[in-house]
Amino acid sequence: MSADLQWMILRNNSSLLVKRKAVRSFSREPNNLKGLNSFRFNGLVHRKTVAVEPKTDGKGVVLVLRNSKSTRKPSKNYTRIELKRDARKTLSTIRKVIGEGNYRRDLKMAAVRRASAIIRSQKPVVVKKTRGKKKE
Repeated sequence: MSADLQWMILRNNSSLLVKRKAVRSFSREPNNLKGLNSFRFNGLVHRKTVAVEPKTDGKGVVLVLRNSKSTRKPSKNYTRIELKRDARKTLSTIRKVIGEGNYRRDLKMAAVRRASAIIRSQKPVVVKKTRGKKKE
């Protein structure tokens, strides 16, 4: 079944939709980079999808790519790449895999932004010390 036909079916009828008044529709589906209910970011209808997740140990990110050839084999359907080096190398690897590897160029910046936000959230919070009052 084509992606367009699947999208026409899933667009308004999905258990993963989150609808609120006066707010855009969101989606909880896997491999949706922005969490928006749109054809571009939908992780169910496309043959090639991209997801960026935090690692379970809390250090680094995991780049999840969907294989277009093994759609009927769930165990071989996804390729998981663990990226646990520094932030600059991680983001450049994501750019190379998605953009230069001709995977899904339209999702490159969304994946880089998501990875950047995850890496930023994993940094420890530094508490600034307050100086005491001066003695008189």
